[in-house]
Amino acid sequence: MPDDIIYATLLLVSVGSGVLVRNTRSILARKLIASSVGIGLVLFSCGLEGVHPLIVTGVNCLLILLVGARWCHIASFIWCFGYLAFFRAAHWFGLPRPQPVTNALQLFNALRELHLKYTMLNTSRSETMFRRKQQSPYYKYRTYHDMLHLKVDAHIPIRKYALARIKQLPVIAVVYLGCSYFFNIQYVKTEEFSQDPLWFRLVYMVPMFQIFRTRLYLAWIMSELMCFTAGLGAYPVEAKAKCGEGPSDFVALKECSEKDVCHMEYEFETVHNLDIWGCELAPTTREGLRSWNMSVQYWLAAYVHRRLPRHLGAGRVAITMGVSAFWHGIHPGYYLSFLTVPPILVAEDLMIAAFRRGSATQMLLFDWACWFFKMRGFDYNCMGFLLLTYGDTVAYWKNIYFMAHIVIVIFCVIGYLLRPKKSKKKKE
Repeated sequence: MPDDIIYATLLLVSVGSGVLVRNTRSILARKLIASSVGIGLVLFSCGLEGVHPLIVTGVNCLLILLVGARWCHIASFIWCFGYLAFFRAAHWFGLPRPQPVTNALQLFNALRELHLKYTMLNTSRSETMFRRKQQSPYYKYRTYHDMLHLKVDAHIPIRKYALARIKQLPVIAVVYLGCSYFFNIQYVKTEEFSQDPLWFRLVYMVPMFQIFRTRLYLAWIMSELMCFTAGLGAYPVEAKAKCGEGPSDFVALKECSEKDVCHMEYEFETVHNLDIWGCELAPTTREGLRSWNMSVQYWLAAYVHRRLPRHLGAGRVAITMGVSAFWHGIHPGYYLSFLTVPPILVAEDLMIAAFRRGSATQMLLFDWACWFFKMRGFDYNCMGFLLLTYGDTVAYWKNIYFMAHIVIVIFCVIGYLLRPKKSKKKKE
């Protein structure tokens, strides 16, 4: 069965089962339904390979018992990411190559186990449910906990949020299917492609990134629909929930818990994982990244980037991108792409400092130019994600004369030379 059909089946079943979970009054029954559906989907899609996440979870349970709270998160990080590397290289040790679906499950399970354990050991037992901080990549444990305890009669505008997302699906699906019909990543690897005109080789990466991102748009929208139907991530507006983070105003959240749930306004910002307009139209690379797979971006920022020493400067971004590449897989294409992002950000910041000033019209023109180069940077790096191997990725970049890398260097030099100089008084 093709992977896309498996993914679609899993998502549709999850969306449907969310309705059952949401309309079940018993907390225990909600747990059992969610767990049963989850186990069933793992067995259906992964078979015996489903043992891998069980191994990760089991060893993490032992680490909770044996390692102190001070070093628990480090031990878990080494274990989870170490096993992730072994899992993806299993075929080197004579084991079957993991299926893509199992790989996706293991990828998210690793981060969930890592930060669930760290926060468990650093959370006082006397704390109330309003301050629990157990973390997984898509949502916190407290979000799951609050879903279980969410009252059935709570007036949550599920239909409103679901319809807003469903309306986006037809256009995205048409774009995905249309581009997929005319363009194929395998053609890039042929000798014939290298004989095509330079303009064609350059433009070819544009529809490839279109296919790549629309496919993920479909999956992420379906994932959000699953959360909507289950009531996962539904919080009163007064709680000021943030993507990945959950409620930020715990006092307001506690006050809301004492009110009549029928008269409160709810929203799903906690599980808001995709801002399509931000991905497509944000003028800068940094803004585009923040709009893409937002919950994982939150995880990387909160648990990697912010924990690195500030004196590392731009090195913090490079390390964060390196961790993200390792999390995605062991293919060289991931590292070539992710480690191209830090110099893009440097070049972009220098050009903004040098040229984004003047009249509103001048700044608007600059923003559109910045947007154009941002999208070409994403197109360029996407080829590493699709081609995966070092040889194929470099071969494509060589076919277009490493155009993006050259532009990055040019922009860095121009931006550095023309950026406003700080006066001596300001420095003092």
